[in-house]
Formats: sequence, C-alpha cells, structure tokens
Amino acid sequence: MKKIIVFMAALLYTAIAYSQNTFKAIIKDAKTNETLIGATASIQGTPVGASSDTAGLLMLTKIPNGKQVVLYSYVGYETRLDTLTFPLTQTAPMLILLQSAGKGEGKELEVVVIGATRSSRTIANIPTRIEVISGEELEEKGNMKPGDIRMMLAESTGIQTQQTSATSGNSSIRIQGLDGKYTQIIRDGFPLYSGFSGGLGLLQIAPLDLKQVEVIKGSSSTLYGGGAIAGLVNLVSKTPTDERHLDFLLNGNSALGLDASGFYSQKFAKIGATVYAAYNHGTPYDPSNIGLSAIPRYNRYTLNPKLFFYPDKNTTLITGVNATAETRIGGDMQYLKGDGDAQHSYYELNKTGRYSSQVELDHKLNDKEKLIIKNSVSYFNRSINLPGYQFSGVQVSTYSEANYAYNGEKTDWVAGLNYLTDNFREDQNSSFPLRIYNYNTIGTFVQNIWNATDKFTLESGLRGDYHNEYGFFVLPRISGLYKINPHFSTRLGGGLGYKAPTVFTEDAERIEFRNVLPIDVANTKAERSYGANYDITYKTGLFNDQVSFSVNQLFFYTRVNNPILLAPLANGDLQYLQPQGDLNTKGMETNVKLTYGNLKLFLGYTLADVMQHTNNTISTYPLVSKNRLNNVLVYEVEDKFKIGAEAYYFSPQLLNDGSTGRGYWTAGLMAEKIWERFSLFVNFENLTDTRQTKFGTIYTGSITDPIFKDIYAPLDGFVINGGIKFKL
Repeated sequence: MKKIIVFMAALLYTAIAYSQNTFKAIIKDAKTNETLIGATASIQGTPVGASSDTAGLLMLTKIPNGKQVVLYSYVGYETRLDTLTFPLTQTAPMLILLQSAGKGEGKELEVVVIGATRSSRTIANIPTRIEVISGEELEEKGNMKPGDIRMMLAESTGIQTQQTSATSGNSSIRIQGLDGKYTQIIRDGFPLYSGFSGGLGLLQIAPLDLKQVEVIKGSSSTLYGGGAIAGLVNLVSKTPTDERHLDFLLNGNSALGLDASGFYSQKFAKIGATVYAAYNHGTPYDPSNIGLSAIPRYNRYTLNPKLFFYPDKNTTLITGVNATAETRIGGDMQYLKGDGDAQHSYYELNKTGRYSSQVELDHKLNDKEKLIIKNSVSYFNRSINLPGYQFSGVQVSTYSEANYAYNGEKTDWVAGLNYLTDNFREDQNSSFPLRIYNYNTIGTFVQNIWNATDKFTLESGLRGDYHNEYGFFVLPRISGLYKINPHFSTRLGGGLGYKAPTVFTEDAERIEFRNVLPIDVANTKAERSYGANYDITYKTGLFNDQVSFSVNQLFFYTRVNNPILLAPLANGDLQYLQPQGDLNTKGMETNVKLTYGNLKLFLGYTLADVMQHTNNTISTYPLVSKNRLNNVLVYEVEDKFKIGAEAYYFSPQLLNDGSTGRGYWTAGLMAEKIWERFSLFVNFENLTDTRQTKFGTIYTGSITDPIFKDIYAPLDGFVINGGIKFKL
C-alpha cells in the first residue's frame, strides 16, 4: 500500500510538474480601443513571454498549473498585473486594456523605436510609411542567406534585386522599379554605401549583427540629403544590454559555400561592447554546365567592433570600426580551376577593402530634449580586373552631423545640420580620361511631428542643401497619418528629392566601366524628383479573434526629371547625356497578413509601371518586373521549431537589347529546430531550379571574350544550405 501511495504521489508530482497551459490575449488601448502592436506579456518567475502581433493578439505557452501572475507592458503605458489560475475555464482570447502613462490625453509614445525618420515614435504612430524587418523574421531571412542581405530585401514587396554581373554576382536593389542609384543605404544613420562604395555593397553586409532593417519607399532626401529618390534602407545594428549575448553561426551549402560568424554584446556599469566577426567563402559553381561561374570564388573577412561609454545616465558615447576585405573572382570554370589556356582565359577579379569609423555622442539635456553629434570617415578601394583591362580607384568620404531633438506631449522637433564629403580618385591604368570627382555638401534640416488631434498626426520637414558642383536645393516633405477607427488607418505623404550624378550606375557596372567617359559637370544638372505615396491599413480579429488579419494597400508615384542616360558615341565610347524628358514609376503594393495560432501567412503583390520619356519618345523602362507576387507561409511553435514555405512570381521583363525575358516562379522551404542554447536549420532555395540559362544563352560571342546579356533571373538554380546557431 505504501508503495502504491508513493507511486501515485510521484505520478501526481510529475503531472503537476509537466502540466502546460496556453493563454491568449488581445491587447488594446483602454481609451481608444486601438490594438497595441508589440505589447509584451510574461509569467512572473518563469521565462515564458510573448509579444502581440498586428491584431494585438499574443499567446503564452508552457504555463504551469496553479496561480500565476501575468505582467503586461507596453512603452508609454502603465504596467498591468493579473493573477490567473491555470488551467483556465475559458479558451477564447482575453481582452486586456492598458492605460496610457501620459498625463495628457492622447499622448504618444516617447521612445526611439524607428531610427530612419529621426523621430521618437513607434511604427504605428509615424506618419511616414515604414516597413521593418526585425526579430524572428530577420533571423529567418538570415537562415536563408547568412552571408548577405540580398534575399532579405528582395523578398519584400516593391523591392527587386538587379544582378549586374553574370560571373561576380554583383547586385543592386530597385525600389518600386527605379535604378539602384536612387536608393540610399545607410547604417545607423551613416551613409556608408554610396558612389563607388555602393559596388558589391549588398554582398558584403551580413544580417547577424543587425537589430532591424527599416525601409522607407519614396523620396527621403529631406531626411538624409541627395540620393534617396526611390527610398531609404536603414540598417540598425544591435546594441549591448545588461544580459550577455554570444551568438555563433556556421552555415554551408550544396554549392560548397561556407559562412562562419560570431557576435558578442554586453553592457556593464559604465561601458558596453559589441563585436561582430565573420568569414565567408564561396566556391566556383556552374550548375548549367555552360563553362562560366554562376557563383564566383570569394573569400571575405569582416570585423566590426564597437565600444559604448556611459559616463552618466544622460550621456552615451559610441565609437566603432567596420572593416571588410574581400577577393572575388568569377569567369571561365577551367581558368578558375587552374586549367586555363588560350581559349579558356576569361575572368572577372574584384578586390575590395571597405573601412569606416563611427563616433556618436548622445546627450539627454532633460526629459524632453536631446543633443546628438556624430561623425564617420569611410575609405573604400576596389579594383576590377579582366583580361587586358583594369578599373580601380579609392573613395574617401566623410559625414558629420549635429542635431537637436525635442519631444513634447503634442509635438516633436528635430533640427540640425550636416556636412558630407565624397572624393573619388581613379588609378591611371590607361590613357582613358579619369573618372574623378570631389563633391562637398552642406545641409540643414528641420522636422516637426504634430499631434493635431487624437486621430490625426502631421509630419513636415524642410531641408536646404548646397552642393559644390550642382548648387542649392530646397527639399520640402509632408506626411499625414489619420486613424479612422481602431481598425482603419491611412497615410498620405510626398516630397522632393535630388541626386548628384556620378559614373557609378547599374548601366556602367554591367560593363565594368569600360569606355565610360567622365560626367561633364558643366553641361549636366542634378537629377531632381518629386513623388507621393498613399496607403490605407485595415486590421481586425476574425472568428472570435482566433484569426488576426491585416491588409495594407499602397499607391505610389515618383517622377525623376531629366535623368542622365548612358549613350554610345560614334567612336565606341559611352557618355552620360541628359536629354529632355523624365523617368516615372507608378503602381501599387498590396500586403496581407493572416495569423492563426502558430500559423502565419503573408501575401504580397507589386505593380510597378515604369516609363522612360526621352524627348518625344515614350518607352517601357527595362529590367523591371511589372507584376510580382510574394507568398510566405510559416508555422512556428515558439522555442521549439519553425518551418516556412515561400513562392515568388516575376512577370516578363523588357531587356536593354529590346527583347523580353521570360516570366518565372521560384519557391523555397526552410526549417529550424530550436533548443535552449542552439538550433539547427536547413533551407531549400529555388526548389523549381529556375535558371536564366534554361531560357536561352546568357552571352554572345565566344567563351574567351563573352558579351553578357542582362541578368533578370537566377543563375545558381536549386541550392541547399544548412547549419547550426549557438546562443551562449
């Protein structure tokens, strides 16, 4: 009998110890009944926690039986504690109303969540439309392409990657159909990837040390100056916290590539640090057996250390260095294997060195005012070598800024000035005219966000830039956010932009800058633009809030007046000309998200109608997929495993030679098994084995001296990658 009692007690203890419950809640503002995105809930005394999605829905799992204290929190709102006894008698989501912590009615949140707009608002309260890739989504994209961020950006609606080299893989991004030169990529607010330094930029940025990626589509020149006509991509680095983070990632793929990277961060009393280090290796790969590499051989080394100093509670000083060195060679497979001869001698060799320093001082004057001073110095050298040809040079650029921010209950102000220098010096490798330039720009800006009412917020900005070669630019910008009700909100915004011309465009990159003459500054004007976006968002819960549903519909228009065009001359050289006309893009983006329990479905559609007006001629702009579909389905059990399937469609694209490429689908499958300290992941990319070489030849002429066609579809085909991640 005693043994039976002990046995029954053991069973009861085991049942209690391993009982697990699930709790769902809808988090809303107590006054406006608006759903709160990103609110957190946790079980006190346990590691159980979760955050709310676009419908305000969150789910806690692995909750033990008995009385538990649930803590709800959201920045700018009072913390709420509820005591619940598990298991619960109801399974439907519980409605949780949080009270604003502000004294004034309708007070907005006061923490910096989005950095790209220079504001202090959360994403739901910024009049400028912003898309953010962060958290689990950022990690999932990192599993698919741990070595760079091309895939992360390309799988978003409205963004298309354009490969400019068939053998080296160099790529740029197009936002809403416009060339990559019209998109500004910045890191933590520093413009480190423009001009010559934009070359190979997407291939040399890894996601492991990124906290989030912020994308603004449409003119953003008012915020950061020239170059952001199509949009802005802000890469936000991770910062140290009191908890130590030590992450390692090891990835390999079926094309014999290798990615090994590590990230460390920790904050102490007066100092903090982050360190990112990586080695990336690629092996020449020719899945089509055409004799040319679809993936080149490359070896890349990256080191990004940062120090954070906290002399007092109101001051932070950040100093850091980014360093990347890479050798990348593609071309004839026999030559790459060391078996080259007179017939098999074609190659494209890129050597790059990318080094930059960053210093930033943040000082909080009081609860409402802050002063920021920052500076960066960038050094970029690159050489492009082909048989009988070399292009090489050095770009040195600097960025300095001082700004003042005021965050009040009804209005926010940001005002400041900045100074940019951009100097490129080409090496004298031949008698061809040198493509050198020395640009200096000084600018001042002011931005205001005003809560006109509880439902309407207005954002306005004005910048004045003086460029040493192209003169003075006045750049106004305005955006409005109207929260119609807890389910509907809408935004309308627009602004002016400009771009100082350089020889570094996609058209020139495709031909490795051969025979491209320097910009004739005296007879060239800066490219100027205007554009506008309008979008409306609807979000709700369906089937008694069992399903979270949201849809965002965006309409856009951007016009670039008198864009510079690369045109052939009678002697075979190419000159940038600026005929009368314009380049304009108009269209729409549709984004749908459905969440049911552990299942998430993302659907996206992009329509981009890009037209070139040159004198009296109107033509379709090449290398733009007019219709695109993005479809992603993810099933995730938190802290256990996740599996995702995706499919993408690209409609036929007009090519520069007047022909039309094929429309195509690609598909992928990703899975990850998660334990407490490590996880295993595998990714099946391009399951359809879609390759442009299946549609026809990608070059004309001989393999000794190939002339490549436009690259509009994948070249590497079906590739499997997988690896392991450690979190120590």
